[in-house]
Amino acid sequence: MAIRHKVSKYLNNHAETSESHWDPALQTKYYKTTKDKALASLENYFNNASKYKLNSLSHEHGEISVHVKKGKKAFIVITVIMVRPYQTAIDFSVTTESMLPIDFGYSSKLIVELYGQINKELPLIDKK
Repeated sequence: MAIRHKVSKYLNNHAETSESHWDPALQTKYYKTTKDKALASLENYFNNASKYKLNSLSHEHGEISVHVKKGKKAFIVITVIMVRPYQTAIDFSVTTESMLPIDFGYSSKLIVELYGQINKELPLIDKK
């Protein structure tokens, strides 16, 4: 079963995070911040990164949509949910835009890259 998951990671053009994802790198990450501060931090990052174009931002729903405009094209939806005071979950859904229905793991790598960037900006809560 685990081998099938590892192979499917490379044979899709979509990846998303979840609470109990089989890949630890794609499990939901929690940050010691509020929803508004997390959204502001993400908005600032995407507005200042030339690789991305912020498409829409909904403070009410805690969602941001972004296009990757440099390199491989992709569409990203980020969901920000405050689960407790100063405990905010951030999840990603990434779909690579290509002629083929596979992206050789690009969408998963992009999520890991974005979590790495967020970890520099917001205090990560270790959920181990």
